[in-house]
Amino acid sequence: MTRTPEVILRETLAAVAPGTDLRDALERILRGRTGALIVIGHDAVVEAMSSGGFPIDIDFTATRLRELAKMDGAIVVSSDVTRILRAATQLVPDPSIETKESGTRHRTAERVAKQTGFPVVSVSQSMHIIALYVGGVRHVIEGSTALMSRANQALQTLERYKARLDEVTGTLSALEIEDLVTVRDVAAVLQRLEMVRRISEEISEYVIELGTDGRLISLQLDELVGGLTDDRELVVRDYVESARSEMTVEDALTRLGNVSSTELLDLSAGARAAGFSAVGDLLDLSVSPRGYRLLTKVPRLPGAIVERLVEHFGTLQKLLAADFDDLMAVEGVGESRARAVREGLSRLAESSILERYV
Repeated sequence: MTRTPEVILRETLAAVAPGTDLRDALERILRGRTGALIVIGHDAVVEAMSSGGFPIDIDFTATRLRELAKMDGAIVVSSDVTRILRAATQLVPDPSIETKESGTRHRTAERVAKQTGFPVVSVSQSMHIIALYVGGVRHVIEGSTALMSRANQALQTLERYKARLDEVTGTLSALEIEDLVTVRDVAAVLQRLEMVRRISEEISEYVIELGTDGRLISLQLDELVGGLTDDRELVVRDYVESARSEMTVEDALTRLGNVSSTELLDLSAGARAAGFSAVGDLLDLSVSPRGYRLLTKVPRLPGAIVERLVEHFGTLQKLLAADFDDLMAVEGVGESRARAVREGLSRLAESSILERYV
């Protein structure tokens, strides 16, 4: 399976994050005020463009890489950064490969990354920065202090987004129980879920780049968004049929993810992404959920049973009106599960309406 440049970049950021041997070596090089050009990976293409220097094939250590960086030329390490394969070698990539860099080391790094597909690290002696090249992407490695500051700001934003998401989700639950949902209510929840997802992904990138320094940020992120992973899909599954379009759940989620940050502020954009037609007073149209989201909140109810219940009753309102015999008529739902569904939905109904009106 071919890895995308985004996946390779994420893996390489993890390999150069604080707490790794490679990051230790790079910081030693920076402190020693010397430059370096390091190719993370080796194959026939890298070997063909390597001129001079010498093969060494020794275990990787931070101190060894630091000492080898004192010599002119590039260093080639294995993809898993466990071996140093070549040192003091001159890399001669295809000169026709386009590059926007000006310095010799950075131009070589970008061309090698594009030609080989391997990540290349360039340590600038004059600018005192570490640049990472993956394919056509250039990423400057920042210090933990700056990254931590941005991550904490993002966490504060996420807390506000999550608080607002809890409000609109609670409102949607109450409206679903009362069968008073409009497209506007659904779009508001999808909007907030998508906002929370995007800021969470941004923080996750910080966590990867922070390495061992990002453990606390990771714990805070898990506490804030734990359990929200499937909520977007559940909301879409509840209402995609109400949209009366040929769109699948996967199509709707993809379209929602492709909505620009500016368009996401418009509730109509989220509604259209979910398959609702942009005609007339779109946001005020009444819709009914199928019941996926609320059923998943019932404790110890398997996903297969949730599917059968939804398929059997069709809508949440019919499910709420069902008695024990109706529930037990569904395959796999015995007396204990029927009682669990009735009591679970009743508790959800009481708490949702209480939160809305009190």
